[in-house]
Amino acid sequence: MLKWENRRFSFDLPPEMHPVVLERIRGTSARIQEMVQNKPHELLEYKPLGEWSIKEHIGHLTDLEELHEGRIDDFLEGVKTLRAADMENNKTNAANHNKKSIEELLSDFRFQRNIFIERLYSIEPNFWGQASLHPRLGKPMRVIDMVVFVAEHDDYHLALIREILRSAPGNLKKH
Repeated sequence: MLKWENRRFSFDLPPEMHPVVLERIRGTSARIQEMVQNKPHELLEYKPLGEWSIKEHIGHLTDLEELHEGRIDDFLEGVKTLRAADMENNKTNAANHNKKSIEELLSDFRFQRNIFIERLYSIEPNFWGQASLHPRLGKPMRVIDMVVFVAEHDDYHLALIREILRSAPGNLKKH
């Protein structure tokens, strides 16, 4: 699969489509829960080839909610360039998400994501077309584009979780 940092995006969704995009990011919590329910903790903590475990992917999504919130602040403040993501993922790498229970990780993600979604519901419809420069992509990103970007990032990590579930050694898949 193409690494996240190598992805390119074309932002062309009309701002009026924001309810659809909001519904998409609202569904991430349920999709994650469906994927991990009744899975043994050994599988949830399994790190294929030293990469992140399922728990670490979930924790990473939670860790990024602060960035999403900050970018909404950037749009509201009318900054020219949105704040940059930590492409080294220091917060996730230091968090030791594997020590947390899957219930805690799911609850934390759902709680933080709901805050983000409610904030997005509270903004004026014309705000969805406001743009600032995305620092890594080097192109203008509107609020609607930022939320699509979040949804794409969610799906990227869900695909990685699905790949761990699909390819884990047989003894880890049993429950």
